[in-house]
Amino acid sequence: MKNFIGTYECKIDDKGRLKLPSSLVKQMEDFGGGSFVVKRSVFQPCLEVYPMNGWEKLMEKINKLNRFQKKNADFIRQFTAGLKIVEPDNAGRIQVSKDLTLFANLTKETVITSAGELFEIWDKSAYEQVISTNIHDFAMLAEEVMGDINFDDEIKP
Repeated sequence: MKNFIGTYECKIDDKGRLKLPSSLVKQMEDFGGGSFVVKRSVFQPCLEVYPMNGWEKLMEKINKLNRFQKKNADFIRQFTAGLKIVEPDNAGRIQVSKDLTLFANLTKETVITSAGELFEIWDKSAYEQVISTNIHDFAMLAEEVMGDINFDDEIKP
């Protein structure tokens, strides 16, 4: 499985064009290039950008939900609200729609950060606030999330 790597400070213009760093554009090519899906994050005021093949795998799982249960239909509607398909142009920019720009409160200064098989687009000040958690809080979170995983079980010769 491929993962995006890196955190980049970027600029977005008044028309919603976000100039991507060349090293990120190269990584995007490793995911097949072409189309990517931009969506609202579920937990934070940022945008998530999925390679099309990763998005299709995620939607295969979501499409297995029973849409005749209201909570499932509501979840799917909210999860897919505002989706846009983007492709980097020849100048290495993607177009972020106005509704998504407003959702993430994107101003001129932005941060793009890797998040495994996707990357996130943040307003720079919001990103800095989110990552400014103190070391003790992060240590407790890391232990809670990762502490019970036996990594030796995952290693296969």
